[in-house]
Amino acid sequence: MNVPATREDLMIVNMGPHHPSMHGVLRLIVTLDGEDVIDCEPILGYLHRGMEKIAENRTIIQYLPYVTRWDYLATMFTEAITVNAPEQLGNIQVPKRASYIRVIMLELSRIASHLLWLGPFMADIGAQTPFFYIFRERELVYDLFEAATGMRMMHNYFRIGGVAADLPYGWIDKCLDFCDYFLTGVSEYQKLITRNPIFLERVEGVGIIGVEEAINWGLSGPMLRASGIQWDLRKVDRYECYDEFDWEVQWQKEGDSLSRYLVRIGEMVESIKIIQQALEGIPGGPYENLEIRCFDRVRNPELNDFDYRFISKKPSPTFELSKQELYVRVEAPKGELGVFLIGDQNVFPWRWKIRPPGFINLQILPQLVKRMKLADIMTILGSIDIIMGEVDRLEYLKEVYGMIWVLVPIFTPVLGITIGVLAIVWLEREISAGIQQRIGPEYAGPLGILQALADGTKLLFKENLLPSRGDTRLFSIGPSIAVISILLSYLIIPFGSNLVLSDLNIGVFLWIAISSIAPIGLLMSSYVRIWIQ
Repeated sequence: MNVPATREDLMIVNMGPHHPSMHGVLRLIVTLDGEDVIDCEPILGYLHRGMEKIAENRTIIQYLPYVTRWDYLATMFTEAITVNAPEQLGNIQVPKRASYIRVIMLELSRIASHLLWLGPFMADIGAQTPFFYIFRERELVYDLFEAATGMRMMHNYFRIGGVAADLPYGWIDKCLDFCDYFLTGVSEYQKLITRNPIFLERVEGVGIIGVEEAINWGLSGPMLRASGIQWDLRKVDRYECYDEFDWEVQWQKEGDSLSRYLVRIGEMVESIKIIQQALEGIPGGPYENLEIRCFDRVRNPELNDFDYRFISKKPSPTFELSKQELYVRVEAPKGELGVFLIGDQNVFPWRWKIRPPGFINLQILPQLVKRMKLADIMTILGSIDIIMGEVDRLEYLKEVYGMIWVLVPIFTPVLGITIGVLAIVWLEREISAGIQQRIGPEYAGPLGILQALADGTKLLFKENLLPSRGDTRLFSIGPSIAVISILLSYLIIPFGSNLVLSDLNIGVFLWIAISSIAPIGLLMSSYVRIWIQ
């Protein structure tokens, strides 16, 4: 973090990771000059769960229940991208009815995500009432999910080649009733929020992102469309059956927090239009491509007949991923959610790289909050709409690698010294062996010149150090304990960039105190056995 050296009255404040307005375990180190923000550094890594490496050690079917933990407010999209990748890799066709069901579920999930963005966003800027209102409609969406999938949040509904189950009887009529009701709810939100003067004062002109900035930072979703760019992957890539419906891309050109709010409100209305058209035109037919269950499945030739004839519970199909690579993306509520998949003719992906929209969109936060007020941080961060479950998938590994590179210059000389000591000990033992076999006093080395070196090394390293009644085992490992404990004390020294001490007083004195304890304690412990006896 770059702190101006000319200011002496700056204050550094931690925001998060437990603050409720952080929308997860996000930590911001904010440098303030009064109420003005001078610098902001996001700190990630508090929610790392290794989702990418888990994917590379699971089959697609085994991994599907995990993916809803990326973005646990838009779970259908994480499932969609997980099955779309192997579908495109294996050129698997999805039945038309299954595609319509997917679109309906995706748009319902988009509405649920935007609703749970709207409530906390309004609470962040001081309006508590919408936070309670949004749960009315969100619970209705989750009721529909529960009726179709059996679960309210973590659904495990999408499958390779279709969906897990068809829509139950009466579900379509219930969903149409929800669409009619929700449009009136959106009108209430707009009357309550959009023209509110206090709300406009907090969001209008705050966190402005220009067109070039949005493109250069790689933003996507409402963050990009609020800056004047009409880019929606549902129109660009034409995946599933979105091109069969009549709907418009929502966009604004001001690029501030108000524009991002308006884009998300408009997207909820457009999602209702898509759902209504899909429900009215949903075709008949299968909800899953059953033929794909017979293709590219890893079989055990010895047990296959027995399994399929005599075991009532059939094992889940396991698909081999062909040896190729591709990048798949969908338009999630927060932006472009993508997966880079590399197959290796195996049931496990060779590489599974997640491109979460929240991680990419969050990187512009330090630039947006500079020269703003402290209270504007909550407005800007809330308008970005992040979920730390998808942001933190790899940051822990980044920190580990960074720590390794910091410790390399410290342990390199230590390794050299250790190798030197081992070489000296080896040489001393070789000389001592020669002394034991000597014939006459001048046998150790040419003309006996190594005799003095051997005697001195032996006196320095072995003689007169062990008390007569001391613990032999402790003294055998004593030097290693002392050296390792002193080296570990370096970890508490606050190093800055280029291994420069950031706090000389605390770092040096604390290191002296800790490093001096190790040899004293070691020497004292050697006489414990003598004292007990």
